[in-house]
Amino acid sequence: MLGIYNYTVILTYLGMLSGFAGILFAFEGQLWAALGCLMFSGVCDMFDGKVASTKKERTRSEKRFGIQIDSLSDLVCFGVLPAVIVYSLGGSKLRVVACGVYVLCALIRLAWFNVDEESRQDFDTGRRKVYLGLPVTSAAGVFPLLIGIGTLRHWPLHIMAPLTLLLVAAAFLTPFSIRKPSLSVKRKPKLRGSRRRRRKERRDGQA
Repeated sequence: MLGIYNYTVILTYLGMLSGFAGILFAFEGQLWAALGCLMFSGVCDMFDGKVASTKKERTRSEKRFGIQIDSLSDLVCFGVLPAVIVYSLGGSKLRVVACGVYVLCALIRLAWFNVDEESRQDFDTGRRKVYLGLPVTSAAGVFPLLIGIGTLRHWPLHIMAPLTLLLVAAAFLTPFSIRKPSLSVKRKPKLRGSRRRRRKERRDGQA
């Protein structure tokens, strides 16, 4: 059977299925369920690379497949799903243009990221430290936050959401640098002999 099916891609597949479910929810008018799927896809994307890196000695084909499948999943979850959510909010027909431009910019960015990432891995096998342009996955935070606050404060979301789509789409293709956040936690180094020294000090104090 074609494809990769080990644990390194499970989160990517789950994220894509969540994004597809979100699209169905949005078409059915279940806005909050769709936003929940968008955020869950964002969580899956946040950790899928970390999980994949735990597998030692991945083949070149496995690495390249991981790059491609991650971007295809991102297009569904963070390209198509946010556009469908915004479209479901209603408004003028101009929102159709905004949704189309957004999906197109997400597609261009993801395709360029694949080209750039494969070139980078030819000479650097470490993890990427800097993104060029706004990552497509930022949609998992931007749109739930916008719609959540906008609903509470009664903002005109049918106007603001399409405008936000256009602004985010422009940020996808704008070449500014963003440092990639790290999920690793730095542990404080243990000083040798410190525990032994404290025990000796307590004994001296008792004496």
